[in-house]
Amino acid sequence: MLIVPEREIADLMTRQAAFDAVEQVFAAMASGDAYNFPVVREAIGHEDALYGFKGGFDRAGLTLGLKAGGYWPNNLEKRGLINHQSTVFLFDPDTGKPSAMVGGNLLTALRTAAASSVSIKHLARRDAKVIGMIGAGHQAAFQLRAALEQRAFEKVIGWNYHPEMLPNIEKVANEAGVPFQAVELDEMTEADVIISITSAFAPSLMANHVSAGAHIACMGTDTKGKQEVEAALLAKASVFTDEVAQSVSIGEAQHAVAEGLIQESDVAQLGAVINGTDPGRISDNQITLFDGTGVGLQDLAVAASVVDLAVRKGIAIEVDF
Repeated sequence: MLIVPEREIADLMTRQAAFDAVEQVFAAMASGDAYNFPVVREAIGHEDALYGFKGGFDRAGLTLGLKAGGYWPNNLEKRGLINHQSTVFLFDPDTGKPSAMVGGNLLTALRTAAASSVSIKHLARRDAKVIGMIGAGHQAAFQLRAALEQRAFEKVIGWNYHPEMLPNIEKVANEAGVPFQAVELDEMTEADVIISITSAFAPSLMANHVSAGAHIACMGTDTKGKQEVEAALLAKASVFTDEVAQSVSIGEAQHAVAEGLIQESDVAQLGAVINGTDPGRISDNQITLFDGTGVGLQDLAVAASVVDLAVRKGIAIEVDF
């Protein structure tokens, strides 16, 4: 079995490599060449942590495995560790033997950012100029870096529950040479693209905070009960997702479906847009929304890419198992 430690990931996985892996796996999911297993995600009753497993099998790429991990909300304050902790395990699909164990913390951040970035590429207006960020935590910086590569954005606006954290994303904007402005939520109407990346259980972005023609990437809701945007916003939008079953059960769409505002059949796969079987955006006034629930196949795709690179560079650790 090969081991690729967390400390090696930064030198192996680029944003472009993560983008390519996620885009390909979304397309494979929509064409039926890859599928995700049911998600297990539970509150463990210790340290307020959420822990679970996401897995799947990609027949085209012959990638089988799972990611184990979750969210420990006290890590940063108590231990100086990031709150998201995870490890990816890959298995030989021919024999079932474990083939690799890969540090999953940075990979999770990169693949989550890649997913929203893929949605921007395929759903946002080509002339989008202003990007809005809701959330300014660890993941938000990855989100913004990836998103800024998809359009010629001229301004970043941001809001966070804790305004003192906004410099995290202001720094990213400054590095990219794009001006940043802190705003109130009702000023998000200026944004052509909005990324929401929080761990909220109550909506902050409301339907009247979004202008016609905007694209929204909801990237924080991956558990039953979580919610970042008002359910009425999904009723106004054309809704796309990574995995429909997850979207309506643990994603942002769970609330709109529960309230009877949309049905499961109203949620489309982003992979179908990538494959050309769904038109995606069809007008400049259309509001599009990507419900990024985070699927196991994303993790497996980026982990498999990392293992290949680690082997080629001679830094993968081989152990008997």
